[in-house]
Amino acid sequence: MRTVGVEEELLLLDAESGEPRALSAAVLASARRERGACGEVFEAELQREQLEFATRPQERMEDVAAEVVRWRAEAARHARESGGVVAALATSPLPVSPSLSTGERYGWLRDRYGLTADEQLTCGCHVHVSVESDEEGVAVLDRIRGWLPVLLALSGNSPFWQGRDSGYASYRSRVWGRWPSAGPVEPFGSAAGYHEQVRAMIATGALRDPGMVYFDARLSYTYPTVEVRVADVCLDASGTALLATLVRALVETAARAWRAGEPPSAHSVALLRLATWRAAREGIAGGLIHPVSMEPAPAEGVVRALFDHVRDALEDNGDLVPAQDALAGLLKTGNGAQIQRDLLRRTGSLRDMAAACVRRTHA
Repeated sequence: MRTVGVEEELLLLDAESGEPRALSAAVLASARRERGACGEVFEAELQREQLEFATRPQERMEDVAAEVVRWRAEAARHARESGGVVAALATSPLPVSPSLSTGERYGWLRDRYGLTADEQLTCGCHVHVSVESDEEGVAVLDRIRGWLPVLLALSGNSPFWQGRDSGYASYRSRVWGRWPSAGPVEPFGSAAGYHEQVRAMIATGALRDPGMVYFDARLSYTYPTVEVRVADVCLDASGTALLATLVRALVETAARAWRAGEPPSAHSVALLRLATWRAAREGIAGGLIHPVSMEPAPAEGVVRALFDHVRDALEDNGDLVPAQDALAGLLKTGNGAQIQRDLLRRTGSLRDMAAACVRRTHA
């Protein structure tokens, strides 16, 4: 069975005001004072107002979910020692002037990209799924391109930007799209084609290294995995578990299609960009672009199409019933963007809404 690992980025907020605070150094120092895994799980990110953790590779999705819950709680515990809290929000609801982390790499990003780097306070969720080889991994990348916008729609959790409603379910994806290598890509055809594309991109001087290849899905440059990077961080840990479950099933479905000799779709990058925009705008509350026909369709129907597409892999992995239950719950309550907007209507305050999201983050 393919193993799965998850990387989540969390916002660090002031416990009283709900505004982002530059606490990453203090939180990391607190975590590293403890022996064992805790000191190795957490990492700094681009901005000092955020924190990242990574789960270990797991075969059972319940173990992935348990680790997400555990490390969210540990992040919250260490943040409290510095007067902060953590929130699984993909953008800050309240206004913020982010503070870039220190170090040569981050300095290079600021010098090269200017405001794109300075304003980039966004939190995503990256799902790693093991593959047998780069050849299999690239075959998977070529065959999951059309389905990635549906994952973005399901995970949409960033409706607010600088204190205003952006009008999007995932405004994070719009901000993230400012990076020159971000977004959907064309089919690569082979591992050699993939690596040549990455080499050529770095050779332009616009990118520092392979770590800056920000495709919606890529080969990990660290692990023997396909890394799906399109999603917002999910407000509820159950959403993260569902996302990871669907990604593994997508990878397995694509690998089987490749072994059976089925070609990837020929959808253009231009169409995929429009599908991604629609997913970011609507989430699961409106319409999406169907990954097969590339025509508008109701969001719930497109989500069901994704589920049907990966049903065999879900069943073979033992994930079918839990995934069905989780998807039914998500469609009933809405994604993070819908929950945030509903909380704001009920509380009338972005600060109170953020506080409610803090509680949901490690519930």
